Amino acid sequence: MGTRMEVAQLESRMNTEDYRKLQGLFLDPSGAPRSLSRTEFIDLAWSSVGRGTKEEYGLLFDSVVVTQEHRGLLLDLEAVMEEGRVDWGGLCSFLLVELSDKLKNTKTSIAPRWKPPRTLTCPHRDPVQKVLHLQSSGQYLTVSKGGTVGLRDAEDMSLLHAHRLQNSTVSPKDLWVTDVVLLHNVHKIAVSFTSKEVCFYDILSKQDFGCKYKLQGLKFTPWCLDYWADPSNPDQAVLTIGDIGGQVSALYFTSAQISLFERLGLRKDSDSADIILWDELVKGKNHSCYTVTHQGHTPAWVRKVRYLDSLDAFVSCSTRAQSSMVIGWREKDSRSLRVTSFFTQRGVWDMDHHRGLNLIATAGVDHQVLLWNPYVTSKPVCRLSGHTSPVTSVRFMQTQQQLLSYSKDKVLCLWDVARQLCVHRLAGVFPETQEDTQTLLFLHEERQLLILSFNSLLVLLETMKEEKRTSSHEHPVTCVLYNSLFRQVVSSDSASSVICWLAHTGQKVKQFHRCHGNNEISTMALDGTQTRLFTAGVDGEVKVWDFNGRCLHRMNAGLGRPVEISQVLLLKRSILVMGWERMLTVFRLHSFSQSFVEPSEWKGGVQHRSDVLCAAFQPPQTLVTGSYDGEIIVWNNSTEKALRKLRPLAELREGHVPDSHLGVNGKEDPDNSIAITRLLFIPGRTSAAVTAGGADLVSCGGSGVVRLWNTVHSRLVGEFTAHNRDLGSILTTVSPCGKYLVTADREGTLKTWDIQQYCLEPDERITKEPPKLLGSFRPHLDHVTHLEMCLHGDRLFVLSASSDCSVAFSYLPGETVGLFGQEEQWCLERPGHLRPQQEPERNQRDQEGGKRSPPAPGETLPDPGPDTSAEGGGMGIKEEGEDCGTDAGVDGRKTFIQVKS
Repeated sequence: MGTRMEVAQLESRMNTEDYRKLQGLFLDPSGAPRSLSRTEFIDLAWSSVGRGTKEEYGLLFDSVVVTQEHRGLLLDLEAVMEEGRVDWGGLCSFLLVELSDKLKNTKTSIAPRWKPPRTLTCPHRDPVQKVLHLQSSGQYLTVSKGGTVGLRDAEDMSLLHAHRLQNSTVSPKDLWVTDVVLLHNVHKIAVSFTSKEVCFYDILSKQDFGCKYKLQGLKFTPWCLDYWADPSNPDQAVLTIGDIGGQVSALYFTSAQISLFERLGLRKDSDSADIILWDELVKGKNHSCYTVTHQGHTPAWVRKVRYLDSLDAFVSCSTRAQSSMVIGWREKDSRSLRVTSFFTQRGVWDMDHHRGLNLIATAGVDHQVLLWNPYVTSKPVCRLSGHTSPVTSVRFMQTQQQLLSYSKDKVLCLWDVARQLCVHRLAGVFPETQEDTQTLLFLHEERQLLILSFNSLLVLLETMKEEKRTSSHEHPVTCVLYNSLFRQVVSSDSASSVICWLAHTGQKVKQFHRCHGNNEISTMALDGTQTRLFTAGVDGEVKVWDFNGRCLHRMNAGLGRPVEISQVLLLKRSILVMGWERMLTVFRLHSFSQSFVEPSEWKGGVQHRSDVLCAAFQPPQTLVTGSYDGEIIVWNNSTEKALRKLRPLAELREGHVPDSHLGVNGKEDPDNSIAITRLLFIPGRTSAAVTAGGADLVSCGGSGVVRLWNTVHSRLVGEFTAHNRDLGSILTTVSPCGKYLVTADREGTLKTWDIQQYCLEPDERITKEPPKLLGSFRPHLDHVTHLEMCLHGDRLFVLSASSDCSVAFSYLPGETVGLFGQEEQWCLERPGHLRPQQEPERNQRDQEGGKRSPPAPGETLPDPGPDTSAEGGGMGIKEEGEDCGTDAGVDGRKTFIQVKS
């Protein structure tokens, strides 16, 4: 049976049209749903889609069956494999599970951010052969071909001490180190030389590195070493040697902490080191050590060797194709090795093993990185293609299931093993060297650092430490408001919590839990007094609260049903709730004498053909509503009668909705979204300008498009694409002065536009040119769920909520002050930002000197005062122009609704 990894390759190659073809296979000629057997599915899918092979479609069918079996939907797997059938629902369920797994893998497979490479002070004059990390002290040890040892600081990698290894066997000019390993359990290093010996040096005395043992008489020059000690029994250890004769030899130590080799009868040389002869070890004359050997690579050189304790086997590699990789398996209770060989086109330079995945990665001379199952010699599990020159090093990142590979053309790649993708590629940052430069790759995963050697040059690569992201809430934030009375910010989340924050410091004031039980709060609103908070839950209720956390009223918007409430709009005599049906749900203020409030009838009846999602109010009596199908209706709020309709497309003006815009159940197709998610009247636009044909209404929604409308003449005045259409639905808000428009998308990006003169002059054509973009910034890492603009003190700010659990406070045109809840309190006072009282002088200068200049990037954008229109969804609703049942507002200039408790 195929693996999920193989199936995922087919899925990733299929596009939307391929899946449409697959869906069609599960419909019979009459259009009724049907199921397919394995043979039918393979033949029809292969002939219809034409992508992939019949074997891959068979793997896909089998994976669907296995998934259903694991979910308890099938009991007899063998019977199903022979006679079972799969329908479109089963295939979709499997694909959704696979997509969920991929998303999880994507989130855990984050590419590192590297600091600029740093060249280390190096005592070496010849190529570096090995870098070691001393676990006891945390320091780093480098050893060069000429025997020079450099000891480095654990923190800043500075050079602490340099020493030259002594070996009286050869003259200093002939000394050639081939490899070094750390014997951490006995505080020694083992160094192999071209003099066909391995010397053991004591590292406890860092000044002299005294030689304790010399293993001599090896048949071939040792070229690579590996060492393993049993964590549960440090006396048990294995030193593995690979030589230029193709032989792999292992020394098993049985009492390592007492003595690596027996001292009886040992000879000493001029270095005062005990001499151990290889032939005597092979003959078993040393009772604390014995050997095992195989010659699986002969006549090629062994380039790398590892002992895998989990398999009790020795894995090694060479550049000979027939023995590219060889595994010597230790037979039970035997000192012999069973050898298996793996073939590649041109051999292997390096290899590494992932203990958790039990995969071996090989660095191929043929530019390929291969992943092998150690038990399968016939072919690799997968090929990681991307290098254009021989790969010289591979290193697994054990904790993240990632793989690093380095090639001769100085390219470093980071691979996601599960997805078989290169998630990061680093090139052009390494020093210029000769073509035959010897490069060593050392990875210290715990500290997330890499050391690369280019002959005698050492280059350090460190990852930037990810700053801990501030979370304002523990769950995705759904709405944010500004309370001008208390000078606080109010935010809600999907876990039904409401938090109040100090705007001038970003610190939490109070928090209310379980406002709607376990149900998400979808939107909020403030009344005109700023003393009452309205929260709407997906349980279908709207609740009215004071800021002591006491629930004053419960509004039965959903009539006992859970519904999606997208906006609550407060007017003088009524409260409108919308989001889940084609008609507005209205609550009259006279009904608030009871704690549980029932909705009243909307006199205008049903005028929309799809769900009403948003609304906006313009005093004295203009109400507009936007729906899921892109239609906007203008109402007289006093009579609740529909006056006219606004539609963006020519087809809609003719009275029908094109099928291309509708999906299942008449809902909008998300790939071509026309839904209206927010409506805003533009403050400050005079009735004369609107009558002449200028825009007075802004709408936004799907496909990243912002539209400006004239509600008097029922026409579209202008539209522009504010964000990438592929990002789907966007949000927008307008400043109280009507000069600035802010938009936000699903990637957390905010943009500020100057719309003071945009679409103000009448024009027969629809304006397609966007307004001036003043700034673009990204305060969030994920979907922006709500936007609000507020005047705090004497400056304009943008409030943004996101599904990344944060609420951001930002200057205009685009600089984030901070995230609410962060440890460090912010200070809003800083130089370079204009105060509103400075604006008249500037306007006067501009009028005298000609056209007004745009604001400087760092200055605060002035705003004459709060918005007096009833903007929907988020803002505290304050109204002007109605003369019934009003009281003076907080600042003496505005009016408000008083909801009696």
